[in-house]
Amino acid sequence: MDWKPDWGLRARMFLTMFLLFALYIVFAGVITEYAGGGLPLFAVLFGGMSLVQYYFSDTLTLRTMGARTVSPAEYPDLHRSVDRLSQQADLPKPTVAVIDSRVPNAFATGRNQRNAAVAVTTGLLSTLSREELDGVLAHELAHVKNRDMMVMTIASFLSTVAFMMVRWGALFGGRGRGGRGGGGIVVAILVSLVVWIVSYLLVRALSRYREYAADRGAAAITGNPAALASALGKIAGEVDRIPDRDLREEAEMNAFFIIPLKSGVVGRLFSTHPPTEERIERLRQLEREMTGV
Repeated sequence: MDWKPDWGLRARMFLTMFLLFALYIVFAGVITEYAGGGLPLFAVLFGGMSLVQYYFSDTLTLRTMGARTVSPAEYPDLHRSVDRLSQQADLPKPTVAVIDSRVPNAFATGRNQRNAAVAVTTGLLSTLSREELDGVLAHELAHVKNRDMMVMTIASFLSTVAFMMVRWGALFGGRGRGGRGGGGIVVAILVSLVVWIVSYLLVRALSRYREYAADRGAAAITGNPAALASALGKIAGEVDRIPDRDLREEAEMNAFFIIPLKSGVVGRLFSTHPPTEERIERLRQLEREMTGV
C-alpha cells in the first residue's frame, strides 16, 4: 500500500482554518465595538505567547508530559524502529522520547517535519509486540507527515483565545465606547461564548478525522493495518484496567495520545478521538481490501 495524499484531510484542514479565521474577523469587529481596546490588546499579547509556544511546542510538550529524550544506546530497538519507519515514510528522523508511565500510550509533537518528536510510555513498550509497536509509531509519524500538529496548534490557539475572552469579557466589556456599560458586558460575553463553542466543535471534528487519516497513513507506512488494530485493542484494554488516579494525572494531554483516556457518553461526545472500536473496524476493513480476503 503506497502513501497517498489525504485530500479529505487537507480539505478539512483548509475549511477549518478558513472558518476559524472568518469567525475571528467578525469576532474582532464585534468585540472591539463593545469592549474597546482591552480585549484586542489581550489577544495580541496572548498571540505573542502562543507564537513562542508554537516554535517551542516539541520541547514544551515533552517537558509537560515528563518525557525524556533517549539515545540509541538506551533504547536501541526503539530507535531502530523509528529509523526504519521514518525512512519508509520519507521523513527526517524525529526526536525519540520515553515517558516513565504505566499508562500505555504514545504521541507526536512539533511544529513541522524537521522539528518533530515521538514519545512512547514505558507501559506501551512493555505491552505491545514489535509489529504492534511499529503500527503505533507509524501512526504518530503519519501525524507528522500530515502536518497535523501545526494545524492543530493554530486551531487550538484560536479556540483558546475565545475561551480566555469569555473569562475576561466581564472585566473588559464595561469599558466599551459609548457608555454601553452592562449591555457591553453582556454582548462581549455572549459573542465570546458563541465563538468559543463554534471553535471548539470545529477543532474536535478536525481532530477526530485526523486520527482516521493517521491510521490509514500507518497502514501505508507499515503495510500492516492489522498490527495497529491489534495495538489499539490492547491499549484500550490496558487503559481500562488502570486506576482512575493514574489516568487523571495525564488526562490534560488527551488530544496528543493515540487513544483518549476519558470514557463515558459525555467523554465520547466531546472527545478529540473517534471511538476505538470504529478505528479498529476500519483498519480490519482496510486489511481485507489489501489482502483480498
